[in-house]
Amino acid sequence: MSPRPPAEPATTRVKRLLTMVPWLVSRQGIDLAEAAAGLGVTESQLTDDLDLLFMCGYGPMTDELIDVSYEAGRVFVDNADAISRPLRLGVDEAVTVIVGLRALAASGAAPSDAVERALTKVEQACAAVSGIERVVVIPDHADAEGKDLLQSASSAVQERRRVHLSYLVPSRDERTERDVDPMRVVALDGHWYLEGWCHRARDTRLFRLDRIEALSVLDEDGTPPEGARSRDLSSGAYPSDVGHDAVTLRLRPAARWVAEYYPVQELREDGEDLVVTLAARDEDWLARLVLRGGGEIGIEAPASAAEAVMARAQAALGEYTG
Repeated sequence: MSPRPPAEPATTRVKRLLTMVPWLVSRQGIDLAEAAAGLGVTESQLTDDLDLLFMCGYGPMTDELIDVSYEAGRVFVDNADAISRPLRLGVDEAVTVIVGLRALAASGAAPSDAVERALTKVEQACAAVSGIERVVVIPDHADAEGKDLLQSASSAVQERRRVHLSYLVPSRDERTERDVDPMRVVALDGHWYLEGWCHRARDTRLFRLDRIEALSVLDEDGTPPEGARSRDLSSGAYPSDVGHDAVTLRLRPAARWVAEYYPVQELREDGEDLVVTLAARDEDWLARLVLRGGGEIGIEAPASAAEAVMARAQAALGEYTG
């Protein structure tokens, strides 16, 4: 018994359907075999797609669904006015893509030639429909220091140069000195990050650029070790670890940085305080976080976590007074 072919990704099929509808609408009555050949699919795949189109439309009512007929060997598609033409970017969408590509080019996180080719195509398409020939991104001079830092980090990535960082670790209110072999610069959740092999940690680390107090590009090769691997950032810079217990914290104004630094599952304002729920890595981590807060961080739930941290605090006090 031969193995079943791998399932087709949903995104691939949706893309094909969006292309198929306007193509068929402009060729009413086309022979089924000819349509399959023109669309580059088998007749079996085409009939499966046409059967799916019966359930598609701009609303749930019968008269809002696409009407498809192919039983006589010829394909007719009606009631598809909403997507009767190939989809195109609107001007606002095109400008958004252009700005994003220019930011990507500035970061050095992608090959410059690939970014430039994509920019050229999008700008040409935008000019054809709007007359806008070029979008210029004007730097914010109020944050010139941050722009210089981003440019230095990006250059170090492209030139494979090691960098020396003075980095602030908010969770410990500690400034550290590190040598880093830069791997990439990425934008995530409204912040820029430098990812690289940290010689202090002997591992790959992610450094938020607005927490880098100083960055020096060294005259040393910055090629990461062979075993260095970039992190999967598809779930964000600091994804919550599955299996860790959730804890609810009350953050006084001086401790609001916790909600910015760690991935928060839930958040609400309560007067001047923030009440957040996040994943606790372990009891030691939670105790260190709360005790370093100096009374600015409280545990709302679960009660067992609050009791455990209280016991640690009392034990520490006993050592101090004893």
